[in-house]
Amino acid sequence: MLRIIPIVLTGYGNVGKAFVRLLAEKRDMVRGRYGLDLELKAVLRRGGGWIPEGGSLEMPAGNTAEPLDSRPGWKPGLTVEAILDRGEPGVLVDCTPSNLKTGEPQLAFFHTALDLGRHVVAASKGALCVDFKGLRAKARHRGLALKFSGATAAALPTLDVATISLAGSEILGIEGILTGTTNFILGRLEEGISFSDALKEAQSRGIAEPDPSLDIDGWDTAVKILLIANSAAGLDLSLSQIKVDGIRNISAGMLARARTDGKAIKLLGRLTREADDVRVEVGPREIDPSHPLFGVNGTAKGVSFFTDTLGTVTVTGGKSGPPGTAAAMLKDVLNIYREYP
Repeated sequence: MLRIIPIVLTGYGNVGKAFVRLLAEKRDMVRGRYGLDLELKAVLRRGGGWIPEGGSLEMPAGNTAEPLDSRPGWKPGLTVEAILDRGEPGVLVDCTPSNLKTGEPQLAFFHTALDLGRHVVAASKGALCVDFKGLRAKARHRGLALKFSGATAAALPTLDVATISLAGSEILGIEGILTGTTNFILGRLEEGISFSDALKEAQSRGIAEPDPSLDIDGWDTAVKILLIANSAAGLDLSLSQIKVDGIRNISAGMLARARTDGKAIKLLGRLTREADDVRVEVGPREIDPSHPLFGVNGTAKGVSFFTDTLGTVTVTGGKSGPPGTAAAMLKDVLNIYREYP
């Protein structure tokens, strides 16, 4: 017997569209393999929301480019609270743009969803940066899931490895290449391409955002290492406690000299722990071939966990861009119903 899972999506940019396409493409597989029928009940964006005719997912994979406000079922002024306050409990999936200072609009969305008994799956990072402790506490108190694989290197299973595979171990350190954009740009610089041309190429391929400053200035990596550290290492850090440097000042000459020495320059997010001293930082670092992330190139990402009992555990790869983030969000939705059958 199929279990119907209502899905409400907030945000309809590249990631939101990729998630809707993935729901349509994977619907039959999810029904057969997991016994779940993921029904898209509404898509909300600034100015209102769209409710599919018939109340279920009826959007062909190739039809996501049609503006929501031109579709039958568009409701001007529809709010998240209004749509969540009716129907059966399900999942709020959020991929609206992040504001790292205020956490809005996601912060209000997430608290509303949890207050109304809905699980939350997030690709956006702002609310998690601003009020991770409060959101996690509310979710636990209400017996609900707060999942955010899409906000921590997307298709790279950072949180799955850290919280499930490393259970019972103490995480002593973390090092990660967590942003495919910067890794791609550094690789192209090493090949002799200018920074501006490498960035334009990344944007044209959908790897970098139209405004790539969060990536290239290191803040995207900072948010990801913050969320991984707080989730996996049991910390309560804030973004202001992280020293952050990006790749704007890295030149082709610096990369060439490192390669001549048999090394590579990577933008790393790092957590180090010594007794009670915890440090989290982001910046370009030279690493040698013995480093587990030395061979992570192109848009690939990777993370190494240094533990007390399991040694060093490294996972690499993961698809970059909106399709990878969408896949991470779908994974989170499915895993919620493993944990909350």
